[in-house]
Amino acid sequence: MYDCVIIGGGPAGLTAATYLGRFLRSTLVIDAGPGRAACIPTTHNLLGFPDGISGADLLSRMRQHASRYGAEFATGAVERVERADTGFIVYAGSQAIDSRTILLAQGVTNHRPRIEQGTHDRGVARGLIRYCPICDAYEIRGTRVAVLGCSGHGAAEAIFVRHYSDTVTLLAQDASELSQADEANLTRNAISVERAPVSDFSVNENDLLVHLADGRSLQFDTLYVALGTSARSELARMAGAELGPSGCIVVDEHQQTTIAGMFAAGDMVEGLDQIAVAAGQAAKAATAIHNRLSG
Repeated sequence: MYDCVIIGGGPAGLTAATYLGRFLRSTLVIDAGPGRAACIPTTHNLLGFPDGISGADLLSRMRQHASRYGAEFATGAVERVERADTGFIVYAGSQAIDSRTILLAQGVTNHRPRIEQGTHDRGVARGLIRYCPICDAYEIRGTRVAVLGCSGHGAAEAIFVRHYSDTVTLLAQDASELSQADEANLTRNAISVERAPVSDFSVNENDLLVHLADGRSLQFDTLYVALGTSARSELARMAGAELGPSGCIVVDEHQQTTIAGMFAAGDMVEGLDQIAVAAGQAAKAATAIHNRLSG
């Protein structure tokens, strides 16, 4: 019987594991594999690392930190979580694990462009393909930027990026889904819109080529993918927790879901998808879990 089983080993899960360990709570972190944070080549907006740190290095440090205070780790996928008289039962592979509380911290999945996996990964590693302008638009200031996603979400992201670059182009993966208001905002901000769908990408050492369905090719220094995300909230849904319209988990001011004793933190909760935010939510959740168990 654990005091808390944390499902997800990203920044939120590892922050909560460290807090719970320092609260003298027995904690198991179950992680299914690399999430979005592990793919970050270098982040420069995380306080304490002015020269930047890779996602893999950050997670390694956070895991060591949580281990120092007694967190246990297991690798694998959790199939379901059931409520029990003593709390919850977590089913992972052949194991049934008892826990007094649960923290869901599985994050979200990026909707990726239609691009060969190796090409995509090289582009991400070189900073040519990016997913979070809030995280790293500072690094692309003054360059030729494309935003993939001809929708309201894509238009908003293009306008955000326009603050950093005078040359921003909005691309369509399929058809354009822009409203009249979106069109007006893009025009007002001098953002070009290419309505011919993207057919393919080519990644070079320092830039990338976007091949359009009408036969043209455009060259950019950076591509931001604005196709949205999907919360990994299936376990919460199966357990009966309430989800919002976007599929994110609904929580209260203490990060508790609509199921007593089940908490959620990080990107799978509606809000700003940032490591700092995930860590803050995890700190709140861990403290609430400790106080609940002390009551």
